[in-house]
Amino acid sequence: MVRKQKVCYFYDSEVGNFYYGQGHPMKPHRIRMAHNLLLNYGLYKKMEIYRPMPAKFDEICRFHSDEYTNFLRVITPDNMTEHAKQLSRFNVGEDCPVFDGMYQFFQISAGGSIGGAVKLNKHQADIAVNWAGGLHHAKKCEASGFCYVNDIVLAILELLKHHKRVLYIDIDIHHGDGVEEAFYTTDRVMTVSFHKFGEYFPGTGDVKDVGAGQGKHYSVNFPLRDGIDDASYENIFKPVIQRIMDTYQPNAVVLQCGADSLTGDRLGCFNLSIKGHAECVDFVLKYNLPTLLLGGGGYTIRNVSRCWTFETAVALGEDIQDELPYNDYFEYYAPDFKLHITPSNMENLNTPEYLDKIKERLFENLRQINHAPSVPFQQTPRDNDGDDDDDDDNDDDKDVRVPIWEADKAVEHPAEYYAGDADHDRA
Repeated sequence: MVRKQKVCYFYDSEVGNFYYGQGHPMKPHRIRMAHNLLLNYGLYKKMEIYRPMPAKFDEICRFHSDEYTNFLRVITPDNMTEHAKQLSRFNVGEDCPVFDGMYQFFQISAGGSIGGAVKLNKHQADIAVNWAGGLHHAKKCEASGFCYVNDIVLAILELLKHHKRVLYIDIDIHHGDGVEEAFYTTDRVMTVSFHKFGEYFPGTGDVKDVGAGQGKHYSVNFPLRDGIDDASYENIFKPVIQRIMDTYQPNAVVLQCGADSLTGDRLGCFNLSIKGHAECVDFVLKYNLPTLLLGGGGYTIRNVSRCWTFETAVALGEDIQDELPYNDYFEYYAPDFKLHITPSNMENLNTPEYLDKIKERLFENLRQINHAPSVPFQQTPRDNDGDDDDDDDNDDDKDVRVPIWEADKAVEHPAEYYAGDADHDRA
């Protein structure tokens, strides 16, 4: 497994401190676990590590409404009673609880994804990785499915400044509904989602949902049943993505690597191994297109950290041993202390006949599209690279700048850079 592409990786050491609340399945701690594991494998030596610049209010508002974003900025566990109507209106409170530092958490998540897109746009990286991203359910004016700010949409909007066509691929067990909805009427973004369908959140993503208007046939959905295994997944993923690459000819790719499609996930019902999941990543990277790798779901956190560590190694073209190196969370990986996990013996309800039928349906849809739609380019918009002084002139944004990141600059590991630091653009 040899890869010569230049990889940059976004991580903020604060990310593991955020907590959705007792009993909530979404645990940002898993991102810290993955980071610690890949550090102990020595993978950090092979890539440039950046701390993301927190996404600013106006950056988030490039997709989300001002009113919704401002609500996220001001709501806290202490003032919830004053905002009861808005909580209901914006779907915040149950699956999407209010927690301490909530807005800062999503600034980090979105900042890493936007920062990765900027690195790809500037040809300073071939692959950008942000495991804190991938929050694909958030809508323009609404939180959904543990997601409040759709960092994926914000990153794709950034990529569209330099790339005529962007391909979005989603291998989370849940349908990537927020991203699909955002680009449902455009041919400049093709969204492709492989997901559990039928009596399962969010309930969207039927094979018949193909886009609308100019975006008709540019939304691709592969609905799946319980128990899909590595072999079945590979037999659908590779031919579908191959056909899309040949037909659509994207200039850049965003791959959401939600790990809740792994075997044994707390909220999932698929049966993929880490190798099977990562085979999708490897296949996409072989096209040598600018690629942004993002996290997403994943609720058995020891397996999430294993998966994203291995997929970081895949991006780097590095082979890493199955025996886990000692790390800060070593006891989480008991009793075997291995990187890879064994699928269960659950029944695969995805028959070859069913998968072939859906695959042919998708191929028929893809035959309807114009090959590689052309996009007239005029002036290239400015990049969001953290040094846009004009954005900082608004007094409204002064309080968005969270002092802790400024203070942390002084204690950063020397191998880490800030996404906005022009001095660290290395050849």
